[in-house]
Amino acid sequence: MDRRIAGFGMDTITLAGPLEAKLDAIRADGFEQVMLSARDIAGHPGGVRAAAAAVRASGLRVTGFQVLRDFEGLSGHLHGYKVDIAKSMLQMCEAVGSRVLLACSSTSRHASQDPDDIARDLRKLAMLAVPLGIRVAYEGLSWGRTINEFTTAWDVVVRADCPNLGLGLDSFHIFAAKTPLEAIDELDPERIFLVQLSDFMWNETPTFEERMTTARTFRVFPGEGVHSEALADLALRLQALGYEGDYSFEVFNDDYQQLPLELVVQRARRSALWLAEDVLHLPRPLPAWTTGKAAGTAT
Repeated sequence: MDRRIAGFGMDTITLAGPLEAKLDAIRADGFEQVMLSARDIAGHPGGVRAAAAAVRASGLRVTGFQVLRDFEGLSGHLHGYKVDIAKSMLQMCEAVGSRVLLACSSTSRHASQDPDDIARDLRKLAMLAVPLGIRVAYEGLSWGRTINEFTTAWDVVVRADCPNLGLGLDSFHIFAAKTPLEAIDELDPERIFLVQLSDFMWNETPTFEERMTTARTFRVFPGEGVHSEALADLALRLQALGYEGDYSFEVFNDDYQQLPLELVVQRARRSALWLAEDVLHLPRPLPAWTTGKAAGTAT
């Protein structure tokens, strides 16, 4: 049986332990890509250069790099400060071989709520990323001050009108905000740069505080929570729309942080197989002998 799981990856933030151990566990269970947390890179004992070398040595393709927070809508010294932070984040993003930087919508009370101001700053961020060959995926946090659904995130992305600025979709925020999934059908699949998937164990998150607490401590893998039907609908809508990009499991869970890496990655693998085989009905990778790559096969 071919153990590869094409199209699906894991976020390092889901797992406990040092970066190398996370990468080894992800690779060992058949995943081919990884979403990197800036904390895993900046906090590496050997520094960013050593962390980047570990990522390259793993053989995993980097899905994206996260996360730039509270960037847009600021002015004066706050804006200048965040521009400097963004430049540093982009440099780390480039160093680890990521072509996508995830930026989350602002929660700051100091930020403008004018969509044109937000679009202006996102355009600036995207232009900073152009020389590095990086795309910016903008995600609407379900507790964002102004942008807290993917529909309004899409509106400011369109206003900004930069080819390397697109959407980052996160199933948790979609379900927490109860955004109608029909709105997926109105998106441009070429401007969806990243899809992160997770679920949770209750139907309602009526307050921003409850959304934050659930998002940061008790997400579960797709197929483990109470929104499995909606998550399957989301994946099928993206498939029908023509989305051909990556899916990554972003599962903040305090319980998983206390379990061996191998057990958590096995849960992720079951989730990936459920989505690939039972929901999306994706074809399995061909065995090596069918492609002429088996040992001893002439080429």
